[in-house]
Amino acid sequence: MNQDLNKRNNDTVSVIMAVYNCEETVGEAIESILNQTYDDIQLVICNDCSSDSTAKVVKEYEEKYPEKIIFIENEKNMKLPYSLNHCLKYATGKYVARMDGDDYSYPERFEAQVNYLKEHQEIDLVGCAMDIFTGKEIVGRVTRKEFPDKVDAIDAPFCHATILTYAYVYEQLNGYSLDKNVIRVEDADLWIRFFAAGFKGNNLQEAYYRVLEDENTMSRRKMKDRLNGYRTIKHGVLLLELPKIYIVRSFFRLFIGLIPKPIYTFVHRIRYRK
Repeated sequence: MNQDLNKRNNDTVSVIMAVYNCEETVGEAIESILNQTYDDIQLVICNDCSSDSTAKVVKEYEEKYPEKIIFIENEKNMKLPYSLNHCLKYATGKYVARMDGDDYSYPERFEAQVNYLKEHQEIDLVGCAMDIFTGKEIVGRVTRKEFPDKVDAIDAPFCHATILTYAYVYEQLNGYSLDKNVIRVEDADLWIRFFAAGFKGNNLQEAYYRVLEDENTMSRRKMKDRLNGYRTIKHGVLLLELPKIYIVRSFFRLFIGLIPKPIYTFVHRIRYRK
């Protein structure tokens, strides 16, 4: 985030990826970035003190592709927002994209997203649809509203890992918040600040991303995370001057955490079935 914006006059896409205990999937995730049809890519990977062989796998790729990959590590486990901000310090591209260590970007992803931003100068960020992958098969697809606005800011207007934006957006928003009250909902906090700053975004309706949602993924979010989500949305409603009814609506999301995991997983998959 400390790079001089005037020096960002290239078309490089800086991909920021925070990794933690994903030794079995991170190789494929990296390969999906290296195999993009868009060539001008810088991949910045931050290891958040993994206890498995994730670091070893990433270092092997860094040694093989030193011109493409920058590998950094946190001194202790700091969670996703800190790790992404750590990556941003090394990102030098005009564009910044997200990627997770257990997901997969289809080859045309960055070409499609960069071309869209070039053709639509009024747009500051572009996301896309994503396929839901169980580790064995694709079972659904998540799409978001094509042109979300501030009313959508409190209801996941973008699929976080799919976004590609300009470096100046992260600069002006000062990256991800490190407030403990937005842990696990750092993306929701980002969208609220994004729209409050007057930025505009778009979602491509094609799927250029594949997200892994196995049993472990579905069980990660705890009740305290949902409480953070409620607090964040409440703050967003006030900041964006939305009708107070949205605070009441967000309160009911707390009860999702009480739904047994098998039932929640089933309903989630039915909702996004292709």
